[in-house]
Amino acid sequence: MNVSICICINLSKKQQKQREMEDKQKLKKSKVIKIDSQKSWEHYISQATNQKYSVVVHFSAFWCVPSIVMNPVFEELASTYPDVLFLTLDVDEVKEIASKMEIKAMPTFLLLSGGTPVEKIVGANPDEIRKRIDHFVHSSLSYKSE
Repeated sequence: MNVSICICINLSKKQQKQREMEDKQKLKKSKVIKIDSQKSWEHYISQATNQKYSVVVHFSAFWCVPSIVMNPVFEELASTYPDVLFLTLDVDEVKEIASKMEIKAMPTFLLLSGGTPVEKIVGANPDEIRKRIDHFVHSSLSYKSE
């Protein structure tokens, strides 16, 4: 199993700004919602819980290459499962949520049902993430129909 976990790669300020601008442009077309505050986190989690939507969260960092590599995979999954809420969160921007969810490495994918974490996937393994999210979504759908 090939798993990449981000330790630390520092980019120049110019590279950071360029990457942030590119990410913002991509997110405008995205089915993935960027969480930028505790308030937005609470809003989307509450909304998903009330509407009985499952949630998948990608905890990342702008400086973490494996996190960045997983962005297109996460976008693809968001398009594949329109009845699931896909959120992305930079752990440096919303530290209180990352801390509360006990995120210790990036990328980490957290699967929530009813607002409660049910599974945590650590590392950048696209096949494993697809498989686990697919299983999660299908088990959540069978739960909803009961």
